[in-house]
Amino acid sequence: MGNNQHELKRGLLPRHVQFIALAGMIGTGIFKGSSDTLNMAGPSVVIAYLIGGLLLFIVMAALGEMAIVYPNLNVQHLIYKAFGFQISYIVGWLYWINWIIVIIVELIAGGSFLQYWFPDIPLWLLSIICAAFIIGINLFQVKYYGELEFWFAGIKIITLTAFIILGALLLLGVFPSSTSASFANYTAYGGFFPHGISGMLSAFLVVMFSYGGAELIGVAVTETKDSEKVLPKIIKGTVWRVIIFYVFPILIICGVIPWNQVSSEESPFVQVFGFSGLPGAAHVMNFVLLTAVLSAANSGIYATSRLLFTMSQTGEAPKAFSKVTKKGIPLNGILVTTLCILAGVFLAYLTPDQVISYLMTIPGFTILLLWISICSAQLKLRTRYENQPFFQVKWHPYTTIFAIIALSLIFISFIFNKQNIIGTTVCIVVLAVLTILSFMMKKSAHRK
Repeated sequence: MGNNQHELKRGLLPRHVQFIALAGMIGTGIFKGSSDTLNMAGPSVVIAYLIGGLLLFIVMAALGEMAIVYPNLNVQHLIYKAFGFQISYIVGWLYWINWIIVIIVELIAGGSFLQYWFPDIPLWLLSIICAAFIIGINLFQVKYYGELEFWFAGIKIITLTAFIILGALLLLGVFPSSTSASFANYTAYGGFFPHGISGMLSAFLVVMFSYGGAELIGVAVTETKDSEKVLPKIIKGTVWRVIIFYVFPILIICGVIPWNQVSSEESPFVQVFGFSGLPGAAHVMNFVLLTAVLSAANSGIYATSRLLFTMSQTGEAPKAFSKVTKKGIPLNGILVTTLCILAGVFLAYLTPDQVISYLMTIPGFTILLLWISICSAQLKLRTRYENQPFFQVKWHPYTTIFAIIALSLIFISFIFNKQNIIGTTVCIVVLAVLTILSFMMKKSAHRK
């Protein structure tokens, strides 16, 4: 460990950052969580994904605008600049907890995909094997992480494209199917809104969990070459690709399989490929799903270690996390993340059937709070800009205010939803603890 080294290396290329953001978003949320959202809302969940995509675009535009004005600051630095120590402390640690949970969810999902081939091996052991693989990747230089993530994300994008084409052929009757694929499936089983508007709204928490990861661009910006030039293009491309890769596949699934027949035991993507009758299609899809969730977990380990590094620079985390190896790797942050992963996988050992459903609701809350913080920071910092950036949020401040209000209403509605009692309780307790700690740490910082 080089004690004098306190800088991360700018080893990420634009294509790496573009695909890192996609990798963070395209994981369990779409491949496994889509079965949950379909059961909650039926075909109307597409509207939830579109609304979520609109809010995502505003958040990303706000982040891109600030990143151009302050090119050397990542998302955590920006929130600190806007609101100071306490809010930054709460949001930073909340985001770190968010990614820890996401990593655990992705690894448990990876273990469940491996069980497709190894049904006799326990879920917790397969999850540990997945964890060992991605932790090893993060011990290399960041450019190698970026390169691997580029190819991981590439596999997901190619597969989703193939899935959309295959599903369209099944729906149009061009390709034979063992199921009743039909456009009538969108309305035949209780209508487009089988559980009403409330059913669609109830799916928002998983939808927000699914879109969480886009803001990872704001974490990676300090390790990106020429970030102020490439970031706007990356943000625009990422948002549109994600909306396409969420909305189209959901429409395909609803058309090929009646929404009330989507299994919660396996991914609906595997089900659709299985119905195609192509030899080995389900096995190929399961392999892709495995690489997808490992990719998202890989992005999570990157995010948590860099976040601890950033917070250590402002006194929000112990100084030990500011040290990096000669390769520019924040090793202490990775070690702490590893310990948390092992604790999370232990949950899979205790409750292998319920753990993913329980854990997936919690990041939905934390992503909402982070996105509200990003928009609020942009709203406050805009008045301090010395020069107006070439890339800006359109119709400011109304667009940003709309996003803050919409995200706040979604958050409040879930706090009072009895179905989210576990996630709500955990979120409120964590927020209360972090708020108390922020006061204590602020006083400690003043004494120093």
